[in-house]
Amino acid sequence: MLKRLLIVILAVAGLWSAYWFIGASSSRNAFEGWFQQRRTEGWVADYTNFALRGYPNRFDATWKNLAIADPATGVALDMPIFQILALSYRPNHVIAAAPHEMQIATPLAKYTLSSDKLRASLRLQPNTALELERAVLEGVNLALSGAETATLSDLNLAAQRMGDTTYRYGISATGLTLPAPLLRDIFGGAALPERMETAQLDATVTFDKAWDRTAIDTARPQPLKIDLTNLRAKWGVMEFQAKGPLEVNEVGLATGTLAVQATNWQDMLSIARQSGALPENAARLAESFLGMAAKASGNPNKLDAEITLRDGMAFMGFIPLGPVPPLNLR
Repeated sequence: MLKRLLIVILAVAGLWSAYWFIGASSSRNAFEGWFQQRRTEGWVADYTNFALRGYPNRFDATWKNLAIADPATGVALDMPIFQILALSYRPNHVIAAAPHEMQIATPLAKYTLSSDKLRASLRLQPNTALELERAVLEGVNLALSGAETATLSDLNLAAQRMGDTTYRYGISATGLTLPAPLLRDIFGGAALPERMETAQLDATVTFDKAWDRTAIDTARPQPLKIDLTNLRAKWGVMEFQAKGPLEVNEVGLATGTLAVQATNWQDMLSIARQSGALPENAARLAESFLGMAAKASGNPNKLDAEITLRDGMAFMGFIPLGPVPPLNLR
């Protein structure tokens, strides 16, 4: 009996070992093939060392001195180490672990991104397209430094596939600190706390195609519809919330109406006026119009209104608030 049990154990161990080595070989070939394909397309896709370990229960891929650059967008990443980790019995559920410090280059500037933790969990369809089913990203004590520094205490992002090309997103960020020159450019001389307490987003987005491996290899999916369940930001005494549906055209311009709530809206209007985002004539009209609307609600410091987006512009009633940038993903 013991001999038979031993034979069964050895047979199972042998089969599992064969499975692991076949899976590891397939994973290695897929990774190396991806890098070779990017080089063929003119990317920079280099590393000094690649290892795939984790026998018997894991597939842990590790790159050292990884350099990636996309010629189409001009974005480049340099990481001293990068890992993709997966359980061998669940290879379509992976964890991507970034280093504590990496270099990011864009056509405009170069930055260093540092963090105590930056990790993403991805659950993919087990097919060649690797369509995204669920994603979670966590970041702790993020700092983006270049000529100036921006910091973020905590970042949490979750995405869940709801249909063929529809995804629900949840984003929560706390402790955002922007560089002083950027604050002056956006808000003029308005006095604001150094840190934004919270920013939250809950939205369902339909794209023109699914998020899969071609989103990196070829082109990013572009939004077609956005159902904004809640957008909320709190900065000092100011608090802003918005919700509503939007349609996005082929050039990225959004159309729709958002229901907006704003606490201490006078401060927001003052900031928009001082920064030049809202022309003086429009600011005076808005102040009169919004003041009457706020008083009618019973709380002059709290505003309930609607903002309409059309033709690349935002309007509150008949008052133009300014241009809205296209919602294109590069």
